[in-house]
Amino acid sequence: MSAVFNFTFVPWFRSVAPYIHKFRNQTFVIGLTGEAIAAGKLHSIAQDLALIQAMGVKIVLVHGFRPQVNEQLAAKGHAAKYSHGIRITDSVALDCAQEAAGQLRYEIEAAFSQGLPNTPMAGATVRVISGNFLTARPVGIVDGVDFQHSGLVRKVDVGGIQRTLDMGALVLLSPFGFSPTGEAFNLAMEEVATSVAIELHADKLIFLTEVPGIRTNPLAPESEDNPIDTELPLAAAQALLAQLPTAQQPTDTGFYLQHCVKACKGGVERSHIIPFALDGSLLLEVYVHDGIGTMVIDEKLEELREATIDDVGGILQLIEPFEKDGTLVKRDRTEIERDIEAYTIIEHDGVIFGCAALYPYPEAKTAEMAAVTVSPQSQGTGDGEKLLKRIEQRARLLGLESLFVLTTRTMHWFIKRGFQPVDPDWLPDARKRKYNWDRRSQVLVKKL
Repeated sequence: MSAVFNFTFVPWFRSVAPYIHKFRNQTFVIGLTGEAIAAGKLHSIAQDLALIQAMGVKIVLVHGFRPQVNEQLAAKGHAAKYSHGIRITDSVALDCAQEAAGQLRYEIEAAFSQGLPNTPMAGATVRVISGNFLTARPVGIVDGVDFQHSGLVRKVDVGGIQRTLDMGALVLLSPFGFSPTGEAFNLAMEEVATSVAIELHADKLIFLTEVPGIRTNPLAPESEDNPIDTELPLAAAQALLAQLPTAQQPTDTGFYLQHCVKACKGGVERSHIIPFALDGSLLLEVYVHDGIGTMVIDEKLEELREATIDDVGGILQLIEPFEKDGTLVKRDRTEIERDIEAYTIIEHDGVIFGCAALYPYPEAKTAEMAAVTVSPQSQGTGDGEKLLKRIEQRARLLGLESLFVLTTRTMHWFIKRGFQPVDPDWLPDARKRKYNWDRRSQVLVKKL
């Protein structure tokens, strides 16, 4: 059992390490729905947030309280009222919101204070600080509806929040704001989280929600053929919102999506919609390659480009396991540094997940595609095809007529993509002199 654990844990932890380095000192704004707390998920979420903070991330936590306020209203025999997807906050609803906010802040602070042995919080010191960081204004009267004590964010005390984060504390915000005259306004958690993320220039805005994310076909029912779209470009998200009816309920497709779009347009690099029902969804979204929910981003995270000298370390790390098992011929750092201009890479979120090199033989009008590698984490996602197309494009620009590869294990992949096996004697003379007859690699050629 121990050997199995070691075998799985070590490569997993190594795969997580680049994300730990990348997110250190970044700022995440987390929007936590009241439904997540009502579902009993607070303690596990607090533990995951403590882990993320321990790895150097600065966290602003904005909690919601929709079901808690509705429960208080029901206890007082008062109906919850909404319009345009916003609560109408009369004096009774305002009292209920203040009571719910006080109770939830107490519960959240208690969750971050637990340090029981043998739990992720053991030995953790998470200082939680909240305060009057938000200035609000009334929603007012919209289409004849008076929203009374419901408000919108007027101003965020960026300096105060930033100083608190720099002290190493977690900032906790309730969806309440105060006017300059001291009047309290009930705010929407989603609007607070979005406004704070934009004003702080946060690196991520993450909503922990009742929904699993946005499906690849949002208008079709849930099915295996309609999975969650893990990465949604901003332009596509905007186009989708234009097709959808105005969101009224949190379970409507556009409800959280509209805030993600607003955040990305406001300068937040990435906005996420993830399910609180799945244990560890925060960790899966932040530290795993494909994530678990939907991420809205202003441009595609996955970048296909030619390598630079700064990519040598990432290429070495990528190809090392394949060199060890004999799939690739071993290359040392000096060789890769010398040939770095030959390499094309696929980079995802700052991590290199694929590479290939092009070595031309102009006298024979051909070129070798070498060091073709795709990380096990992204195999089957089309990265290999993207690399092949780019290498073919580079070869055509050089006026070459064919592309060849030498392989011992992946011949079928290349044959399915138009390569044909040939005798090693076909190789250009310069390459034939370096052919390793002991390795007995198959030579495959594709006409361009």
